[in-house]
Amino acid sequence: MVYIDPEFVVPTIPENEQYEGTEVDANVFKALPEGTTIKWVATYGASFWAVSSKIDAILPNGEEQSYFLKVYTATRAEDIARGEFESTRELSSVIPENVPRAVAYGPCANNPNRAFFLAEFRDMSDELPSASELVTLVAAIHKKTSPNGKFGYPVTTFSGKHPLDTRWCDTWEEYFTRCMKDTMDAELAVQGPNQELQELSEKVLTKVIPRLIRPMETGGRKIKPSLVHGDLWHGNVSVDNETNDPVVYDPCCFYGHNEYDFSMWRATRYRTNRAHVRAYFKITPPTEPADDQDDRHALYALRSDLAVSILWPANKKMRELAIEEMRRLVSKYEDGYEGYLASQNKLEFSESNQAVNNVLLSATAV
Repeated sequence: MVYIDPEFVVPTIPENEQYEGTEVDANVFKALPEGTTIKWVATYGASFWAVSSKIDAILPNGEEQSYFLKVYTATRAEDIARGEFESTRELSSVIPENVPRAVAYGPCANNPNRAFFLAEFRDMSDELPSASELVTLVAAIHKKTSPNGKFGYPVTTFSGKHPLDTRWCDTWEEYFTRCMKDTMDAELAVQGPNQELQELSEKVLTKVIPRLIRPMETGGRKIKPSLVHGDLWHGNVSVDNETNDPVVYDPCCFYGHNEYDFSMWRATRYRTNRAHVRAYFKITPPTEPADDQDDRHALYALRSDLAVSILWPANKKMRELAIEEMRRLVSKYEDGYEGYLASQNKLEFSESNQAVNNVLLSATAV
């Protein structure tokens, strides 16, 4: 059982969704190899937007094969299933041994408002891989770069049931600003208006994001759009019980800043933490300016907190945490990117003066 912080209401399988038997949806059955026999099907997990089952089957050659089936019940179910399918295939192209193989997705025959995602079943433990194993895997994912040099993704992917606007952008600042604003708007729609939150949100968009992201893309610097998992909390990481290899799953991929995947390696509710970030930086150094990296990660974590507030509406603490972090970031970076430029100019002027003084001192000594 994946650990979930006690402050969250753990979703359970609705009684009308519980099933054990030998029947599967007709479209799911068509996705299996022709001649497959269903041995057993049983539901075993749920979120607030999907129900998961294990299918035990006998292939035409007599081999036994198990499949993981997720049926999405939320609005835009087929789009969500497609996002997971394409994301899983993308990860498999980089780390095939560490991702369950995606088999198919599509609408359910018995209810076209629902959609399924089908993959191979991997028997996994509740344990996390070691920090070094996990960050090595994540660094390998990040080595794959955007096919067109832009930030985004060919299809819409979803954070849970919340859609990400993955249209291609030329800069990471543009992409992340759009992503953050969409998340802020959706959180307000779910949790209701809050004047302070709205005022802080505007300052995050206009001051904090330019200050923390634009320096990575100016002054001769450039970010490589890297493939990111997109939802790398501990519930989407495990260890294969048969091979002992680390496994990652349930991605919502896009091409972005590699450090975005650290957004869930910060909060105490997760079993991953800043030790994982430090281990990662032993493989891949932080993006310059490196001094900003911790607050960059706080900014990415802020978007994650707001997304959790959307997906777990009964938990009101997430909004409080988001407001608290916004206050800190807005107070620290109230001068925005303009303040950064002014500080850089001051630093350059100081260094220039020091260089002149050093020349004068050398001449005097002669």
